[in-house]
Amino acid sequence: MSAGSPLGAAMAVLQRDLLLAIRTRRELVNPILFFVLVVSLFPLGVSPEQSLLRALGPGVLWVAALLATLLSLDGLFRSDFEDGSLEQMLISPQPLGMLVLAKILAHWLVTGLPLLLVTPLLATLLALPDHALPVLLTTLVLGTPVLSLVGAIGVALTVGLRRGGALLSLLVLPLYVPVLIFGSNAVSSAAAEIPVTGQLYMLGAMLALALTLAPIAAAAALRISLH
Repeated sequence: MSAGSPLGAAMAVLQRDLLLAIRTRRELVNPILFFVLVVSLFPLGVSPEQSLLRALGPGVLWVAALLATLLSLDGLFRSDFEDGSLEQMLISPQPLGMLVLAKILAHWLVTGLPLLLVTPLLATLLALPDHALPVLLTTLVLGTPVLSLVGAIGVALTVGLRRGGALLSLLVLPLYVPVLIFGSNAVSSAAAEIPVTGQLYMLGAMLALALTLAPIAAAAALRISLH
């Protein structure tokens, strides 16, 4: 793989972002710590009754995963904007969409993947049935990349603003609602032993659409924000 090829440049961006995340540690710890705290405090604040936790657990897990992803989104392009790397990416001969996709993948590996790893423990805490756990993990595998992809568009639009966090939330939260609905509904249906094929197909379609369009839209938004 040549370093001057689009794929080679994307891999270089991916490796750089992962290395920076490992060195700072904050990118790794904050989202997962937020996710664990929100889910673990829920039984204390509502009720430890298993029937209630089993009914509300899918929604709690998905809302916590959504908010944890949103918490980490602002840093997706922020450091590159501040040190000038983002401008270098814009004038690079490599396709900007490919470089943006590499950064989104790095964001998901740092944020979404750790959430998947701790989810089985938290699902047990919320009394989720064992037969619903594979569906929960499947919905997160399909849905959390969509959160990162769609969120990247909002980050790209607000990267030039000093306090774009509130605006970012207003931009992306309405777009997150379909993922939240289908993801939590699939888990609830699985817990009730109802077929979930339709919900999983919808999440898969959202992922395919986001993979196709979000990097292009985020690249265009970056050009608008920096010019």
